[in-house]
Amino acid sequence: MSTPTQRPTTLNNIGVVMFTVADQDAALDFYTRVLGFEVRGDTRFGENDEYRWLEVAPPGSTARLALNPPMYDEPGGSAIGVETSDLAAEHARLTELGVTGLDPLPTDDTPGVPRLFMLRDPDGNVITVVEA
Repeated sequence: MSTPTQRPTTLNNIGVVMFTVADQDAALDFYTRVLGFEVRGDTRFGENDEYRWLEVAPPGSTARLALNPPMYDEPGGSAIGVETSDLAAEHARLTELGVTGLDPLPTDDTPGVPRLFMLRDPDGNVITVVEA
């Protein structure tokens, strides 16, 4: 068996995940008010400040989520996983907030598979909440 010779990667981290959203202000409200994320960056740029780089993240997270307007397509269609130490408490919190598109809390455990549920943001991006 041969081993391909190639230069090793210099990539070492997933720093930013990007979601396309129809309305950055509405997405900012959802991620900060509903999910409790904090703003990590909100910068206008371009010749006439026509573009906006907006990043949010859960408190303490090193990875960030960029909320970008669609470049070529419709918004939505992306997915991320976020972690919680108390799946039931987070599900109850989101239910109390009236989050739509929230999957039911799992009722059984499957060996080798973490307990999780999914929800969708207003643009249809999927957030998987995993108990870790």
